[in-house]
Amino acid sequence: MQPEHLGSLTFLSTRNKIIGVLSVLIYVKEKKNQKYRNKKRTKRSILVYATSPHDSLYSRPFIESFEETPMLVAVLTYMGYGILTIFGYFRDYLRHWKIEKCYIATEKEEQKDFVPLYQDFENFYTRNLYMRIRDNWNRPICSVPGAKMDLLERESHDYNWTFKYTGRVVQDVINLGSYNYLGFAENTGPCADSVAEVTMKYGVGVASTRQETGNLDRHEEMEKVVARFLGVESAMAFGMGFATNSMNIPALAGKGCLILSDELNHASLVLGARLSGSTIRVFKHNNMQSLEKLLSEAIVHGQPRTHRPWKKILIVVEGIYSMEGSIVRLPEVIALKKRYQAYLYLDEAHSIGALGPRGRGVVDYFGLDTSDVDVMMGTFTKSFGAAGGYIAGKRELIEYLRCNSHSAVYATSMSPPVVEQIITSMKCIMGEDGTTIGEDRVRQLADNTVYFRKRLREMGFITYGNNDSPVVPMMLYMPAKIGAFGREMLKRNIGVVVVGFPATPIIESRARFCISAAHTKDMLDRALSVISEVGDLLQLKYSRHRKLPSLLRHLDNDVYEDIDD
Repeated sequence: MQPEHLGSLTFLSTRNKIIGVLSVLIYVKEKKNQKYRNKKRTKRSILVYATSPHDSLYSRPFIESFEETPMLVAVLTYMGYGILTIFGYFRDYLRHWKIEKCYIATEKEEQKDFVPLYQDFENFYTRNLYMRIRDNWNRPICSVPGAKMDLLERESHDYNWTFKYTGRVVQDVINLGSYNYLGFAENTGPCADSVAEVTMKYGVGVASTRQETGNLDRHEEMEKVVARFLGVESAMAFGMGFATNSMNIPALAGKGCLILSDELNHASLVLGARLSGSTIRVFKHNNMQSLEKLLSEAIVHGQPRTHRPWKKILIVVEGIYSMEGSIVRLPEVIALKKRYQAYLYLDEAHSIGALGPRGRGVVDYFGLDTSDVDVMMGTFTKSFGAAGGYIAGKRELIEYLRCNSHSAVYATSMSPPVVEQIITSMKCIMGEDGTTIGEDRVRQLADNTVYFRKRLREMGFITYGNNDSPVVPMMLYMPAKIGAFGREMLKRNIGVVVVGFPATPIIESRARFCISAAHTKDMLDRALSVISEVGDLLQLKYSRHRKLPSLLRHLDNDVYEDIDD
């Protein structure tokens, strides 16, 4: 190439950079003006509905609600954690002088000069806050975790450090905690019969990897069924859902790549991104303005220091966010992905089977084309009542992962009974079993979800998320009410999951209900009656029912900050 041509290219490159920088500055200025206007308009908002200005991208209404934490509740919550912290330091002082016995792991006296194996201060939260309400977790189940379940009763005589079983069984507990969205966690019916038959033929374990002698004909059949179910060219399965993310993202991205991750992505996605060695930037939850800003900056500035273009930009999102109950704004994410020529990694762990008129997940829910999603990930542990996860997409992608994914090369093959559960349940949803059982369950789940959310709001509880999400977070806020709610619900034969800091923001502790197609209306009414009773007892009905129409939450940073405060 001639020198003058090189000079022209350099000039054009510099000019494009200047134009790009000016565009970003104009963009930021305009958004600041919009932010100021929206702030004046929404300053006193209590309940914010999230809708989209890009209505042309959506084939159905998209409504999510996030009610602001009442100021008094927030103050009392902080005070509660403050009091617990003060008493925690006091109890640590008593333990230091052997006045109070401490059961937590510590170094032996002869190892006191070693590098500490157990960081004493890092366990402060576990010792002094978590232990107070530890009885709400790890409860042993002794039945199928279906719409109802049986629990082994246990008790503690040392403030939840250890537990002893009483020998009694708490029977017929309504299960609002398991991810049994379509009710396939069952020990009777076509799935159970098919699994029993395959177990007798193939046994339980494979004792080898897929690349050696662990590739069964049922594995091949399962992957074909998964690809057909999703409407993609090819798919591959893994024995663990968590490892599907954490072991495959490093195979797809590396040094010189940029990963744009939603701030509320699951720990498996976060771990996978960190293991990849890529640069990671986080955008606000479901906030398309924040995502577009990061994309535009990535294109304009390139890599740090060198300013070379990124080798690859990977957007990582979830279908349903399991703590918020919100659904990804997939049409807008895809539009941004196409505009900036990025790649999209979609985790459908909670949405596959649970969303869409055909149960095909969030892509089906929005009526989009699966070819617009570069990497489709999901798990079999929830809607299908099995175990493991999958990656699906173009054939070239799957063939690449078969050779380069640590989870594919080194992990033991999936158990044949688990594989058969996946095949049978998926065929049932697709109607290939000759019945409408799967279609009916998908429809029943949608009806149960809308009914349960509507009743909770009418009772005065603050719930988060999308109207169609079967994950229903109900806000508890105060630390003392986390344990109290779980215990009071179990006393009334309702099993629930309660969640607090650090799994959630410190003032946003919550109960998380998971709705199932197996729940009957009588079960839901019984559960709602008990929730209302316990809500009155613990004063959990915080909602003030002041609703505002269609505020653009994801475009207004101030609305976002008001909700988080």
